[in-house]
Amino acid sequence: MSIVKIISKENIKDLKFTSKEVLLDKESREKRMRNLLRGLALGNVLHGKVKITFETEDAKLYLVDTTIWAVSQEFINLKGNITIPVNAILGLDLKY
Repeated sequence: MSIVKIISKENIKDLKFTSKEVLLDKESREKRMRNLLRGLALGNVLHGKVKITFETEDAKLYLVDTTIWAVSQEFINLKGNITIPVNAILGLDLKY
C-alpha cells in the first residue's frame, strides 16, 4: 500500500505525471469523469473544493485539496494555470 502525500496546489507544477492510465477499467474511468464534472460544477457554483488523489511518474501518490476550474478529456485545470492529466487521477472526494 502506497503512502499518499498531501501537496499544495502551487507545488504541483514541479511534478512529472505518469503517462499511463491509472484506472484499469472503463467503468472507473467513466466514474472519474463524472466526478470531475461534478467537482467543476461544485467549484463554479459553490466555490467548493475537492480532494484529488493522483499518481506521478515515479509512482508516488499525492492528494491536493483545491477547486477545479476546467475539465477536458485530457487535463483538468486548477487556479493559477496548474494542470493535472486526467489519466493520472485515481480518485476524487467531493465536499458538499
